[in-house]
Amino acid sequence: MTYCKKRRDEYVLTAFCPAVPRSSSIEIGVARAPQQGHRCRRKPQLSVQPRARRIGSHAARRGAAGVLEPGNKQEDRAAAIRERLLSAEAPPPSAYDTAWVAMVPAAGSPPAPRYPGCVDWILRSQRRDDGSWGPGDPSLRKDALSSTLACVLALRTWGAGGDAVAKGLRFIGRNWSCVTDGSCNAPAGFDVIFPGMVARAIGMGLEIPLVRQADVDAVLRLRDSQLRGMAASGSGQAFMAYVAEGLGDVLDWNQAAAAYQRKNGSFFDSPATTAAAAIHSHNDRALDYSDSVVGKFGSSVPTVYPRSAYYQLRMVDTLEKMGISRSFLSEINSTLDMIYRSWLASDEEIMLDTATCAMAFRLLRMHGYGISSDGLARFSSESSFHGSIQGHLNDTEALLELLKASHVQITDDEQVLESISSWSTELLKEQLRSGKISRHVDPSEVEHVLKFPFYSNVDRLEHRWHIEHFKKQGFQMLKSAYHTCDADEEIVSLAVDEFHSCQAAYQEELQIIERWAKEVRLDELDYARVMPLICLLPSASTMFPAELSEARIAAAKTNILATIVDDLFDVGEWDAYEQVGFFSERVEIVFSAVYDTSNDLAARAAAVQNRSVIHHIADRWAEMARVMMVEAEWRMSGRAATSMEEYMAVAEPSYALGTTVLTFVFFVGPELPEDVVVGPEEKGQGKINSVLLLARRHGGCVEAAKAEVRSAITTSRMELLRMLVRDGGEVPWRCRREFWNISKVVHLFYMEVDGYASPKEMMRAANEVVVEPLRIAGKDEDSHPGRDR
Repeated sequence: MTYCKKRRDEYVLTAFCPAVPRSSSIEIGVARAPQQGHRCRRKPQLSVQPRARRIGSHAARRGAAGVLEPGNKQEDRAAAIRERLLSAEAPPPSAYDTAWVAMVPAAGSPPAPRYPGCVDWILRSQRRDDGSWGPGDPSLRKDALSSTLACVLALRTWGAGGDAVAKGLRFIGRNWSCVTDGSCNAPAGFDVIFPGMVARAIGMGLEIPLVRQADVDAVLRLRDSQLRGMAASGSGQAFMAYVAEGLGDVLDWNQAAAAYQRKNGSFFDSPATTAAAAIHSHNDRALDYSDSVVGKFGSSVPTVYPRSAYYQLRMVDTLEKMGISRSFLSEINSTLDMIYRSWLASDEEIMLDTATCAMAFRLLRMHGYGISSDGLARFSSESSFHGSIQGHLNDTEALLELLKASHVQITDDEQVLESISSWSTELLKEQLRSGKISRHVDPSEVEHVLKFPFYSNVDRLEHRWHIEHFKKQGFQMLKSAYHTCDADEEIVSLAVDEFHSCQAAYQEELQIIERWAKEVRLDELDYARVMPLICLLPSASTMFPAELSEARIAAAKTNILATIVDDLFDVGEWDAYEQVGFFSERVEIVFSAVYDTSNDLAARAAAVQNRSVIHHIADRWAEMARVMMVEAEWRMSGRAATSMEEYMAVAEPSYALGTTVLTFVFFVGPELPEDVVVGPEEKGQGKINSVLLLARRHGGCVEAAKAEVRSAITTSRMELLRMLVRDGGEVPWRCRREFWNISKVVHLFYMEVDGYASPKEMMRAANEVVVEPLRIAGKDEDSHPGRDR
């Protein structure tokens, strides 16, 4: 680097014009800067071919098992995902809920079932081998007991299926020991509902073989004890109404309807509870709901309806977490448009289900829909959760979704989100400590979300984590077990293929960057940190689409150069040099690398922006050099900044985000007008180390200073997120997205230590993004080390 010492306190970086004219030049401190309207004359040659030519032309692609699969098979899988995303396919039938619907009587006499098709379905669906109904999974024995007893009651109600009733009762008798076994998976409200059905069976004159009266009495006492506990706590009203089919005439059905019956006529969208209301209170709206469910699904009904919003939101979330959402943007936009309309209409399907409401809020906000956190107000206190059905069910999924929703806070006054974040964090930690995580939730996901909030998650590392930890959706347990409708096999296969394809592109780009570093002689700088892989990490982990290859390469080159310039100021080879020229060959290498690379990148960027941008790149390099000079003089003289204002004026540009971010943003795609580039929205976030400076304000207390810095960081992060999700603005959304992504990369680099000064962790992260194949459980787990961030 060349420095002309004009005065003691002023250094100017001077660029010399080469003998051969260039299409554009970088000139800092001289008058011959190109005019704003100057256009690049030569068409830049791309360093890397579009990935569609490099990889997409292969005859086959790598599948989930690490083998090559025909492209048309992947297209079929993508089509299956699209269909499920848009249609939210029908949930599986629930024998338990179908039985309760079958018990609803028709109007008039003699007594007859209102839904005879449901009775016929029960007769057809009994298992011949053991006489049970419900899931055949041995781990769901309590569900089978509950479903079987409900089906027995339905058949006995209408005097049907004598042999089927006897077989069902024998199954219950043989498995009675499971009723009080706390280690068995239990449907929601089993300890209230099952004893209530036992009492109903006794009232019908039924006897359960092999079961002593004392055992029956013990189960009934257990139910009474639970009901007394809920009544005494004063927080169980909603849950008691939810399990009302186990209470019968003990419940005040009119009071329950006034408090909990929904606009669609249901109680909690539960066909079983709603059917019980129709049976015990002749509730016309409950009958209308039952009619609509049977009309939609035929002779069997699911355990919850409606549920399509939850299914579709879960699918969108899964596609994003697995890194393949870009292939389904049209379907995702259509889905979220529909969810947004439902949100504005305060649709009960979304607003009254905790997990669905929290997930809808998070996804809508992050996709730029203008929604208020007031929609989560009813979840703002811990007591409201404990008094809800989800609280009584120890619903980890609901807690996890609330916590993730709280992370997308964009203003200081969203107290609802701050409160949710506080209490949901503590409850999830307690569930982990006590081992009370809901069975369908992976504890490792809870740990991951608690340790890595979404604003600290770099996209490609997150995609890798979720692919490697993906588990086929098992069952979720409400009144009965049910499976979600995610397209497991298709999603995993596409995600693995996409990840490995991107890695192939990254590895080619890394080779280009390494060759460039040698061509500009950076490998000869023994003092400098030349780290191509680590410097590729920020762009590879956030800008992974194939068409952003040029942007990734530009970002990596600029990162490397900024790091080397920083190192140059640290070694001080320019000290006391008072003539124009190069102090040493090493200085000349650095200057030439910055000069030539910046001109090359500017020429390529001009083809994207349709104008010259060299003056912007030059200005940022000049600004960075100026403030690094100030820092060097502070260090040499032993002087420090006397105020935060003085410190920040130097700290922000010396971090070089303005130089690196602006350069690669020119390659992202949208044309950036001049007023946008120099406008206030474009400024990046600076990294500071101001704790010791702030400690002076707090009487030397470092912890108080750290708290102030954390608060400032939180405020800045919310401001940046607000800029990202708002509608409109001068800076195109794709560019705003990269500003947000860079903030997440900075968090990764400095979460524990300085990632540049101690690059071990960064090398591991970079290898996971660029080099190491995925570790898929059961496929290649012995071949590649796992990830443990």
